[in-house]
Amino acid sequence: MAKAVGQVFIFLLLVFAVFNWVGHSVTKLTGGEKKAAATGAVEVTPEGGEAIYWGKGRCFTCHSVGDRGSAVRGPNHGQFGEKFPLPMGARAVERAKERSAKTGKTFTALDYLVESLAEPGAYVVKGYKNEMAVVYAPPISLSLDEIKATVAYLQAQGGEFDLAKINKPGEITQSFYSKIAVASAAGGGDPAHGKEVYEENCSDCHSLEGEPGEVGPDLSTIGKKSIKFISQSILEPAKEIAKGFETFVVVRKNGRKVVGLKTGDEDGEVEITTKDGDAVAIKKTDIKTITEDKLLSVMPDDLSEEMTVKDYQDVLSYMLMQKGKK
Repeated sequence: MAKAVGQVFIFLLLVFAVFNWVGHSVTKLTGGEKKAAATGAVEVTPEGGEAIYWGKGRCFTCHSVGDRGSAVRGPNHGQFGEKFPLPMGARAVERAKERSAKTGKTFTALDYLVESLAEPGAYVVKGYKNEMAVVYAPPISLSLDEIKATVAYLQAQGGEFDLAKINKPGEITQSFYSKIAVASAAGGGDPAHGKEVYEENCSDCHSLEGEPGEVGPDLSTIGKKSIKFISQSILEPAKEIAKGFETFVVVRKNGRKVVGLKTGDEDGEVEITTKDGDAVAIKKTDIKTITEDKLLSVMPDDLSEEMTVKDYQDVLSYMLMQKGKK
C-alpha cells in the first residue's frame, strides 16, 4: 500500500514539473517572460504598456515586436525584415499621413495608434485579415488607462513617447477615448456592434435624430441618464414609461381590444398607434372603455430573452454614447 502511494506521489510530482516546464516554455516563446499581467492601477508609461502588451492585453498572441515573440497572425510591431523596415512608433507617423489622405481629417501618429485599438477594422494592413479583437470588450476588457499605456509602449518603438499628448489629446483621439470610457462603464461593450443591435431591434420605434419615433421616445440624449436607468429601460420597459408614451387599452363594444399609444383624440375619434406602428382610428361611439395600463409598455418585454449578454452590453454601451449633438 505504501509503495503504491509513493508511486502516485512521484507521478504527480512529474506531472507538476512537466506542467510548469510547458507553461514557462510557452510564455518564453511568446516573449512574455519579462512582464507578468498587470494588476491594479497601471502607469501610463512605455513600461506600463509593455506589461499590458505581454500580459493582460494578450497582444503577443497575434503580434511580435522585432525578434521578440513568435506570433505572425498580425503585423510585427517592431523593426523586422523588409516587410517592416520601421518600428511601430515611426510607422505610425507614416500611417497617420495615409489616414489623413483617406479621411480628409488631420491624423497624428497618436490618433492612428488609438484608432487602431478603438476601431481595429478602420485600418487593416495589407496581407492581414480584419480579425483583431476589440480590446476594451470581453474577454480582454482593457481600461482606458491600460489602452493609453499600450499606446505609450507602441509609441516608444522607434517613435516619441509623449505623455502630455496622450493625456490631453486632440479631438480625434479624445472621441475614441470617450467611446472606450463609455464602453468600459457598460461592462466592456462594443458600441459598433451595439449600433447594429439597435438598428435591428430598436430603430423601428425610436429615433436618434432629436424627434420621437413612431411609438417610442427620442433617444438622442439617453446617454445623459444613468446606466441603471438605461438598463432598466431595456430589461423592464414598463418600470418607468416616458411621458406621452403611456399605454392605453381600448375595449370596443364588440369586445375587441386595441392596445397602444393614444396618438389622437378629436372629432369623435380616438387614434391608437400599436407597437407595430399601425394607427387605428376608433369612433368614440364604438368604445366601451378606454383605460391607461401603467403596468404595460408597447416596448417588447422579452428583449432580455431575445438578446445575448454580449448584445445587451454592446447596445448599452451604444446608448451611453448618445448625449446629443455637440
